[in-house]
Formats: sequence, structure tokens, C-alpha cells
Amino acid sequence: MGIATVGRPELLHAVLEELTRQSRRPDWIVVCAPTNADVEGIAADPPLEIVVGPRGLTIQRNAILARLDDYDVVQFFDDDFLPAPDYLRVVEQAFAADPAIAMATGSVIADGIKGPGIDLDIARSIMAAAATGAGGTAFELVEDAYGCNMAVRLAAVRATQCRFDERLPLYGWMEDVDFSRQLARHGCIVRLTGAKGVHLGVKQGRQSGVRLGYSQIANPIYLSRKGTCPWPRALRLMSRNIAANLIRSFIPEPYIDRAGRVSGNLKAFGDLIAGRLDPGRVLELE
Repeated sequence: MGIATVGRPELLHAVLEELTRQSRRPDWIVVCAPTNADVEGIAADPPLEIVVGPRGLTIQRNAILARLDDYDVVQFFDDDFLPAPDYLRVVEQAFAADPAIAMATGSVIADGIKGPGIDLDIARSIMAAAATGAGGTAFELVEDAYGCNMAVRLAAVRATQCRFDERLPLYGWMEDVDFSRQLARHGCIVRLTGAKGVHLGVKQGRQSGVRLGYSQIANPIYLSRKGTCPWPRALRLMSRNIAANLIRSFIPEPYIDRAGRVSGNLKAFGDLIAGRLDPGRVLELE
């Protein structure tokens, strides 16, 4: 299992505690953080390994992949994802039953990223109300996995030398789409109905509105040029985000920096016209 984290050690600790309640415990857990402060108070005792390295979701996830040569499947969780107690058992059974599965994502029954975020205690209550019981390995084919909870067959990764694209810095917006499209060439991507969880969508530790606004334009265009995001999909994503940022900037949500996102959108279009649009330019923005 791999968890990339930054800036919220207390939440990470709570999520790691939840993992001890899994009916199928993880064999090994690799937590990758930029600094020791990001994992303060968390003991690196087996089966937990802590790796400290450069900040950036794609960089951190690649560091996790490098530590898992002896394993068959890696389950990536965000540090604010709460899995149901039988989540890992369902994933293990699905991968064992169908060798064609290259990548799997679970069923997110509540997602705080779409709002102000979900409190940990509320998330626990949601999970208790949606107890899966015996669960099941039923699945449906999907275009890509959701980055907050995705399992990857490592044989496919090794065969293709597939890695997360480190040209998508910081939060790495759309890195899950890019990685999914790479692996889709070597197996199917599925959503497991019985692997349920809650994404808290905690806003602490996320990138600024300006940076995200820039990424909302730069990343889809970059991935379309790369060939892992079809142009029609990229255009839909950009149009939807631009419209939402402009319309809601008049009465913005208190938990979203709409003005910053609009500014980032405009900066990206300016760079596109000037011929210097690049995802890495967010590192120069505040």
C-alpha cells in the first residue's frame, strides 16, 4: 500500500489507525512525505515504512513504486481517504479472480472534494451506515481510476516501466487520468462495487487557487499533446472549469478560491498564446 502525504500528520495518523481495522491487513505500507514534520508522531514500525523525499504527488508516488518490487498489487490511498473495513479484501479477491484487471478504483460513497470537506467522525458514520457486509467483487469498466483510491497490478507497471508523470508538479492534477491511460493499454480498468470508501476532501495541504486554475488549463492540454487525454475530453474539462470559476466568482464558496482560479486560468491562456504553456510553470506562481 502507498500513501503520499503532505502537511497533515494528525489526519494521516487517523487514517493509518483505520487501516488496522481492515479485515485483510496490508502486507506493507509505504508513506512518502516531503519532510519529517509531515509524518510527525508516526512511528516507522513494520509493516509501515516512511520515505522522505521531494514534494509532489507524482514524485512521491513514484518513490512508493520504487519500494514495492516484491509485491503484486499496490493500493494507493490519499491521506484523507477512509476505506470500508473490507476494502482491501475485495480488491485482493478481484485481482486474483481476473488477471485482465490492470487497475481498479473503489466506489466513493461520499466525496468531500465537491464541498467544504467531510469531518472524520462524520465519515466514520457514513461508512457505518453503508456497511458492506460480505462485499463482492462485481465491477464495471471505467475510463480511468480515481486517484484518491486506486489499486495497480505491478506486473503491468514493471512490463511497461510505467510511472507517474513528474512534469505534473505539486498536487499533480489529472495524474490519475494519465497513469490510467498508460496502463489501459495493458489491461482493463474497473470500478469495484464492493470496495467502498469516503474521500474526506480536506482542503488543508492543497495547492493555491491560482496554481490550480493554471493547472486546469495547462494539464489537459499537456496530456492531450502527450496522447493520454483525448482533445474532446480536455476541452470539456477546461470549458466546465472555466465556466464554474467565472460564474461562482461572483458569490464564491468560502472553501474555494474562485478569484485565484480565474487568475490562474487567465495566466495559462496568456502562456498558451505566448507559446510557453507548461504544467511546471505553477511552481513560479503563488
